[in-house]
Amino acid sequence: MPELPEVETVRRGMEPAMTGVRIARAETRREGLRWPFPSGLADRLTGARVERLRRRSKFILGDLDTGETFLLHLGMSGRILISGDPLGQFVHDHPATEKHDHVVLDMENGARVTLNDARRFGALDLMTTGTEDEHMLLKRLGPEPLGNRFDEAYLVAALKGRNTPIKAALLDQRIVAGLGNIYVCEALHRAGVHPARKAGRISSSRVAALVPIIREVLTEAIAAGGSSLRDYRQADGELGYFQHTFRVYGREGETCRKPDCGGVVARIVQSGRSSFYCPACQR
Repeated sequence: MPELPEVETVRRGMEPAMTGVRIARAETRREGLRWPFPSGLADRLTGARVERLRRRSKFILGDLDTGETFLLHLGMSGRILISGDPLGQFVHDHPATEKHDHVVLDMENGARVTLNDARRFGALDLMTTGTEDEHMLLKRLGPEPLGNRFDEAYLVAALKGRNTPIKAALLDQRIVAGLGNIYVCEALHRAGVHPARKAGRISSSRVAALVPIIREVLTEAIAAGGSSLRDYRQADGELGYFQHTFRVYGREGETCRKPDCGGVVARIVQSGRSSFYCPACQR
C-alpha cells in the first residue's frame, strides 16, 4: 500500500493538472471500489473547479468550488495517471482505455486524470468541505508526522507506559498518521531501536530522538518520489527511487549500511508484517 511519501508525491503530481482547473467531464466506469461511490458522483464532479489539493495521512483531499471535497485513497494497487499536453507539462498523450480505469476526469485544460485500480481496494468519496474530521476514514487519525503537532513532547507522552512493540506503536494511525511498514523500519534503524522493544520501556530521550529521524526519512523519500516496489508509480508514470537507498527494508541477509557496523540485516514477523532490522546496531 502506498505510504505517506508516495501519496504526497502523487498529490504533487496532480496539482498542475487540477488545481485551479474545472472538471469538464467526469466518468465512473463501475459502481464503486472498496465501497460504493457516492450517489451521482460523476454529475457532482462535472463542472466543479478544484480549488485546492491537500493530503491527510494516506488520503488525498480535493476541495471543490461546489462546497464539497473529494477523498481519494489508492488502496493496495491504485494509481493516478495523468495524460494530455495542454501547457507542455504533461508528457503523455491520452492512452487507450485500460480494463482497470475506473474513474476518468477530463479537465478543462486538456489534461486527463485517471484512477486505475486493479485490486479495487481504493476509495473515492465526496463530503461537505470542512467536515473531513468527521469522515469514517479520517476521524481517528493522529497528527501528521511532518506537522507541528507531532513533536518530541507529544510522542513521549503518546508512548508513555505502552506495552506494545515500538514498531506497532508507530504503525498505529491513532498515534501518528501516515507511517507505514517501510518507513517505520527505516526510521527505527537510523535511531538504533529494535522493532520489538516495548514502546513504554524506551527512554524519553530516545523516543524524542525518533521525531526528527522520522521527518528526515519521510522528507528524503518524498524528494526521491517515494518507493516503487510493485504497483506504485508517480502521476507521470515514473518510478519512485527511494527503494535504492533502503538501509534495512527488504535487505534480509545483506550487510548493514550503517558505517562501521558490519551487522547483517535480519527479518522478524510482527502482527503479520515483516520487520527488517540490524541485530548488531538496533537495541
